[in-house]
Amino acid sequence: MSRIKKKKLAEKRRSSRVRYRIRQSGDRPRLSVFRSLRHIYAQIIDDINGITLASASTLSPELKDLPTTGNSMAAEKVGELIAKKARDKEIEMVTFDRGSKLYHGRVKALAESARANGLKF
Repeated sequence: MSRIKKKKLAEKRRSSRVRYRIRQSGDRPRLSVFRSLRHIYAQIIDDINGITLASASTLSPELKDLPTTGNSMAAEKVGELIAKKARDKEIEMVTFDRGSKLYHGRVKALAESARANGLKF
């Protein structure tokens, strides 16, 4: 098996493992994080109704003045923004979904910033 196929298989395995644990938690909305090379995106999703309750990213109009978008500082700003939008919609408790990404670097910075600004997970 090629190296790329092994990497994709490992990502899929991690992602399904994380999603299985999230489904077990049940009724709380899910804070889903996606990280690309240039940007980071966060959404709060209600899986029961299948709708997005709040979203934020480095492409959001509120964060258009960021000097760079692919670093931990930008991820912290996205964490602050998603926590603010969640407070506006009266959401306090969420389940953190990191997808297939590891919990370090930008993903960790976003999570800690969201926690510091009032989200509980």
